Amino acid sequence: MSSEHGTLQQRSSPHGLELGTAAQPAQRTDERVIRIDSFAGAREVLRSADVRQAGFNAELVARFIGGAHAPVLYQDGEPHQRQRSATARFFAPRVVATRYRELIERTSRDLVARFRTAGRARLDDMSLELAVAVAADIVGLTNSDRTRMAERLNRFFTAPVHGQSMLGTLRQVLLGQWRMLSFHWFDVRPAIRARRVEPREDVISHLIREGYSDREILTECLTYGAAGMATTREFIVMAACRLLERDELRSRFLQADEQDQMAILEEVLRLEPVVSTLKRRATQDLTVETGAGTLAIPARSLVEIDIGAANRDDAAAGPCPHLLDPDRARTTKASASLMSFGDGPHRCPGAAVALHEAAIFLAELLRIPGLRLVQPPTLTVNPVSSGYELRGAVIEAG
Repeated sequence: MSSEHGTLQQRSSPHGLELGTAAQPAQRTDERVIRIDSFAGAREVLRSADVRQAGFNAELVARFIGGAHAPVLYQDGEPHQRQRSATARFFAPRVVATRYRELIERTSRDLVARFRTAGRARLDDMSLELAVAVAADIVGLTNSDRTRMAERLNRFFTAPVHGQSMLGTLRQVLLGQWRMLSFHWFDVRPAIRARRVEPREDVISHLIREGYSDREILTECLTYGAAGMATTREFIVMAACRLLERDELRSRFLQADEQDQMAILEEVLRLEPVVSTLKRRATQDLTVETGAGTLAIPARSLVEIDIGAANRDDAAAGPCPHLLDPDRARTTKASASLMSFGDGPHRCPGAAVALHEAAIFLAELLRIPGLRLVQPPTLTVNPVSSGYELRGAVIEAG
């Protein structure tokens, strides 16, 4: 699942960063696209049994992989529910708070100690190393050098530029295949071989028990790589930037207990969801209550859900939905980050993992005296995931 940047046009973020708008792949001219920007409508569509996954190139993947043993991101219905139930134990909040906490704390301390010594670092490099360490342990990618694996995944998810020559495009395709082969040979293959001999409590061991082939396990590992590593990386960088911008919010975060820290982080995520658009395909005619009335969605329509707009819907977020306010009184029962982790059957299973990683790492990092952001990140949008990518944020201390 490679990511590709398109031609970028600059637009201003409500919170100061320059956002890149990536050119999207052309859609069929006869395709009916229905866009939803209300919280009520988004939740109803995402929870409906009459839609299927259409984001992250799901329909293209389905043509080449088919339904059997497709990555969980691309499954729907009973197979998806069965797989999610079987792997839920790896992502449960209780498991995160016990089994993975020590790993998160140890990795965070190591990253911050190295930063203190150097006095300068890139936030995206630090957050990637943390996200890879935790996701690798959950998935079972623990039989190769973690730093080298992070480098390989970073190169794999680094997006090429649209609009290049045919030779340049061919080169990017070949590079993508080489990077996938490298990830399989150096990281996935050793993990599979080790777990065939000695299974562990991780995703790869589960997939082996389910009869997945090596190729199918590689595809699943890439899916978890995109979801568990790439998006968590971006969230941590965004949260760090927001807390470094506001001294009073940073002070509150450092003095807060874990519950209040989570509230602050979820409010940041509500305003800055990493994935801005979720897509579903209607499998039959359905009607949705959007808050502005009833919306008819014909069968086979592509539904695009604007997560940013849904998160700023005052019917769900409460008054002043564009302000960052961890104390906001929401008018509906929902997660504090609203739609930022999705909803329904495909809601992100790693929500608790991402929040714990961010809280523990930032609590360690932001205590450094004289910490400052000396170079803000550049932000572009990945057209496959509709997610932002933050690069080049430089911090210094002392």
